[in-house]
Amino acid sequence: MAHLKPLPKNLHSDLEPQFDHYQKTRGFIPNSILTMQRRPKISKAFMDLNQAILYEGTVSEELKMLVSLIASQAAGCRYCQAHMANLSKIYHASKEKIEAVWEYKTSPLFTDAERAVLQLAYHGAIIPNAASSKDFGEVKKYFNEDEIVEIVASIALFGYLNRWNDTMATDLEEYPKEVAQELIASKGWNAGKHE
Repeated sequence: MAHLKPLPKNLHSDLEPQFDHYQKTRGFIPNSILTMQRRPKISKAFMDLNQAILYEGTVSEELKMLVSLIASQAAGCRYCQAHMANLSKIYHASKEKIEAVWEYKTSPLFTDAERAVLQLAYHGAIIPNAASSKDFGEVKKYFNEDEIVEIVASIALFGYLNRWNDTMATDLEEYPKEVAQELIASKGWNAGKHE
């Protein structure tokens, strides 16, 4: 059970356009953001940062969603895993690719470029951080420095979200829970259960 309950969406009119965008693209407004709005500037700053990192730039949204999924899996945040399984699906990752994301090193579904990025995401998300010069050397074969900034920003964004949601024990919304269970329950993970 969440330590703080999410607030209703209509408390801060300046946040409503972004809340409406979440509702339209995802089918719900994340409880994490509804909880953050107790400090509207934090909620607004987070949503602006989320937009800049995940939805702008030249790295595909699909790849950034898979990076965020691997980072959340490495950190153990089930709330974020469910959300990123859902967003990976929304941004055109196949069900098979999402189910196999943890097997990125060997699965034929992933390109060498994707393997390099997902390895960096995994190493960058574990504690202590294990990202190495070797990881960056592999990523630099496929991505320029501006794109590497996008990739590392995606990993770091989920460092924040993983800590937020695990610390707050944010309740997982039904829709991403259903998507996550459908997509990756076959891999032995039960979406949205905080212990």
